[in-house]
Amino acid sequence: MKKNTHPESYRLVVFKDMSNEQTFITKSTANTKDTIEIDGETLPLVKLEISSSSHPFFTGKMKLVDTAGRVDKFKKRYENTYSSKSGR
Repeated sequence: MKKNTHPESYRLVVFKDMSNEQTFITKSTANTKDTIEIDGETLPLVKLEISSSSHPFFTGKMKLVDTAGRVDKFKKRYENTYSSKSGR
């Protein structure tokens, strides 16, 4: 195996699904400024909008998860572009 190919900042990181507050710990090189204390240990925290614990495909619940209103923002942004090209 080649030396110096893996990053040196590989450490335990907490990923937190903000839609259902579930957390999981794994090793990662993800950069973050946030931290969280779990079992008396302070670990870096990466906040997720959606994960397998809240995604409709994995949960079997078919609901639209649009916490930031992205669909509405997209439609509003491109509404004039679409209507002008279609001759409306």
